[in-house]
Amino acid sequence: MFKVSIQPQWQLEQADGKQSLPRLVELLARVRETGTLAEACIQAGLSYRYAWGLLQDGTRTFGAPLVTMQRGRGAVLTPLAEKLVWADKRINARLAPLLDSLASELEVELERALSDTGAILRVQASHGFAVETLRDWFVRSRIPIDLKYRSSFEALSSLKGGACDLAGFHVPVGDFEAQALTQYAAWLKPQTQRLIMLATRRQGLIVAPGNPRGIQTLADLTRDDVRFVNRQPGSGTRMLLDLMLERAGLDGSQIRGFDSGEFTHAAVAAYVASGMADAGVGVEAAAKRFDLGFVPLAGERYFFLCSKSALKTPALQSVIDTLCNPDFRNLVNALPGYDAAHCGEVLAVDEAFPEFGRLPKGRASARGKVG
Repeated sequence: MFKVSIQPQWQLEQADGKQSLPRLVELLARVRETGTLAEACIQAGLSYRYAWGLLQDGTRTFGAPLVTMQRGRGAVLTPLAEKLVWADKRINARLAPLLDSLASELEVELERALSDTGAILRVQASHGFAVETLRDWFVRSRIPIDLKYRSSFEALSSLKGGACDLAGFHVPVGDFEAQALTQYAAWLKPQTQRLIMLATRRQGLIVAPGNPRGIQTLADLTRDDVRFVNRQPGSGTRMLLDLMLERAGLDGSQIRGFDSGEFTHAAVAAYVASGMADAGVGVEAAAKRFDLGFVPLAGERYFFLCSKSALKTPALQSVIDTLCNPDFRNLVNALPGYDAAHCGEVLAVDEAFPEFGRLPKGRASARGKVG
């Protein structure tokens, strides 16, 4: 099975039609990582002469320098160059789940065209780092998988409609579990479905390194000096935030930036890392990926939901075998804030949620793209 990789690329077109940026932003990112132009050239596979020419062209295009060369201190990006690099990071963070879904579709099409493959596992799931790890494992193991990132609500709805074999969603642990389950209840059928445990993970406030604003609680988000970046309505993380705000007696309209809506944890972290926001809610792994601070708020369990009868199929058995594999569990455990101790356990709905039978069966919105 082939692994397809799709990367976003943006460019700047000037009045005369000349295009800039494609390799320039990549070079600037390498300079930022390494601190020297020479090392950046090696990592980017560019000659020093060509890289220097890119920087000169960029300086002429923007009318301002992009890199400051300092004797004995290497190369330092100017504020303008920093903005270009972080714009690129935000684009990647925002589009990554969509591009991964498209890549998965192409992988499946190639697999079907090149081999007489049988049924291919169809997964729709809320985006998360453990799910990314599962997809990478399947690709490396040459096991076909058709993965589409959706919000938790959309994934559950797709399973009910027969559009997928596995639906990935997350449920808060503790105080907010019952309220979250009430919103998921319309799609959970204890008699005919089973849950497969993936991992637990921590959700919290993603803040700048060192937490210069001193943000410790949700109440701090209502301060005038705090800019917030939110997740999109319909995502499981947005649902959790809404429940926490309601419990704390806080009004989202008092939070500067509450009406924003990013589609991934990584996109929220990229906004904070670039200085465009002071805080957002997301998983700890996203905060650590961008070297940011993290204030824990709640724990979650991430499950895959499937029909009881599907557990006997080879495709589902391959999933369970993978989740129970010690090497796979070690990969998940290496993700900051993740715990794979119960990875691969198969549970009845009532086993995972003993109070489920006594909950009111509410209805939830299926808006949003990834959760």
